[in-house]
Formats: sequence, C-alpha cells, structure tokens
Amino acid sequence: MGPSRVAVLKTTPGTVIDDYKRLMRLACYRQFLPANLETALKINISWHYFYPACSTTPWQLDGVIATLLEDGYCKDKIYGCHNRTVVVSARRGEVANKHKEVLEKYGLRNIHLYDEDEKWIRYTPKAEMLVLDKVYPEGLRIPKRLIGSNIIHLPTMKTHVFTQMTGAMKNAFGGLLFEKRHWTHSVIHETLVDLLAIQKEIHPGLFAVMDGTFAGDGPGPRCMVPHIKNYILASGDMLAIDAVAAKMMGFDPLSIKFIRMAHERGLGCGDVRDIDIVGEDISDVNFHFHLGDTLASHGQKLIYWGPLKPLEHLLLRTVIAPWSGSQTHLPHDPPVRTAL
Repeated sequence: MGPSRVAVLKTTPGTVIDDYKRLMRLACYRQFLPANLETALKINISWHYFYPACSTTPWQLDGVIATLLEDGYCKDKIYGCHNRTVVVSARRGEVANKHKEVLEKYGLRNIHLYDEDEKWIRYTPKAEMLVLDKVYPEGLRIPKRLIGSNIIHLPTMKTHVFTQMTGAMKNAFGGLLFEKRHWTHSVIHETLVDLLAIQKEIHPGLFAVMDGTFAGDGPGPRCMVPHIKNYILASGDMLAIDAVAAKMMGFDPLSIKFIRMAHERGLGCGDVRDIDIVGEDISDVNFHFHLGDTLASHGQKLIYWGPLKPLEHLLLRTVIAPWSGSQTHLPHDPPVRTAL
C-alpha cells in the first residue's frame, strides 16, 4: 500500500451532501469497506443538546448514508450505532441532534449498544496491550455486534480537555468500552492506542468521516467556542485523519501523546509530512486553537495526575463515584424549576 490518504474539502450549506459524496470517493472509501458485510455508523454524541461542533452533525450522517446507498451498499446491512455514558443521554441526543430523523429518513436500523438485547462478550486482544489488560484484569468486554462489522466513525473537529483534540480514535472509546471506561481516564492516551489496535483486529473495514463545518475551540468536548470553518475530512487511516485535523487546529500532531504512540507502534501514520493529503491545500491552514479547563475537568486532573491521585480509587471506583458525574452534569444540565 502507498501512503495514508486523507481527503479534505471545503463545503457550503447548499452543497454539503454532494461534497460528502465527493469527499468519501476522493478518500477511496470503497477500498476500506467490504460491501458484503454489515457497516456500523458510529455516531458521536458528546452532549444531548445540539451545540455546534459537539456531536455528529445531521448533514454529516446524511451525506455518508447517501454515498453508501448511491454506491450500491445494501440498506439492510447499514445501521446507526450509539453508546451510553454516565453524563450524556444518547436517547435525548439522537433526537436533539436529528440523528434519529436521518436514520428514519433512509429506513436504517438504529442500534443502542446498551440495550438489553445487545450482547457484550469477553475479548482477548491479539496485540500487546499498553494498559487495558491492567485496567480490566478480569478481562475486556466489547459489543458482540461490532466483531466482524465494518465501522465508519463520525467525529467532529474539536478540542478535548484530556486528549488535546478528539477525532476518529477517540470515537471508539464509547463504542468499545463498557460503562466503567472512566477508569481509563488517567491513562487515556494509552487507552486510545490499545483501542485502535483492537479495532484493527475486529473490524474488516475501518473508515472515518469528520465534520469541521463547525470546529470547537477551548475546553472540549462540550464547553467550547464554536467557529465556522466549513471543512470536511475523510480517511481509511484513523491516526492520519486525527493528525491532519490536529495540524489544522494549530497543534503539532506528534506532540499529542496518543498520536505519537500510535505512530510509533505502526498503527497508522501520525506524521503529516508522510500523509497524502488530497483535495484542499491545507499547508497554510491554522485555526490557532487552544486548550482550556472546566471546573469539573480541573478537578478530575487533580485526581488523575495531581495530588489527589492516591484517592482515585475511592473517588471514582466506589459507591461515592456518582459525585464525579454530578460535577459534570450541573454546569451543563442545571436543574429546571417549574412553577406550581
């Protein structure tokens, strides 16, 4: 194979669906996704309200589905895929962000991986794990449905309080790890590398389509300042698309730990100098994004990497753990008082 390819295009509201079709074909997506297999559309919901740059956009989901169907992929083999978190409701989010509406428009299945009829099974990775075998000594559990299924990740272009930026690699975090995945936050970069290695084992086809029509700056993935950028990206290399997005946001990709580690382990290309970037010339693109913290993330960092580290197990893995979720809920979902 040649160098990793990342397609980048500019788009407009009036052309965005057709631009997604052109983008995916420019990235040669059919080379990565066997058409005879099921394909999961891994939707990202970082907040159960619509907020620009926060979650998979409806036009992103629409454009991807339209492309697949137009190119002969069977409707019955494509499904939307959601995970659950302790702080975000996927059921509310799929409505507020119009994901459910798009899936219903095309008559596609809408799978929530935490529904009672969805099986999670023990999985032993073939690759050497950096941390997941230690975080979960009793063994990993992953969704049975995803084994043997293609997957298309649908991230947005945004910053993140723990990983600097979040994209295709981080999008697997919710889908592959069970609800106790917050146990991995102190080793989040190593976790993302482990998850990419696992994905390469279980998915016959792996692809990502990233929406940067809005891009999020500051303390992501929720408390961001959104900027209209009108870029869209696609690639069959999860690491390469994240590296290109990081470069566009103004970061040095190889200075981001999970990108550098995955690159060093041969899980893709994280060096933009070696990536075949097609479509737009982004050599001079720099959003000058920066990082930031919320009150909740500042507290969590004290636990994960600061003076409260000795209390991590007590605070986050015992019966008092729900306090952590409340610190995230309150700023984003303040109690609503109604008149009697």
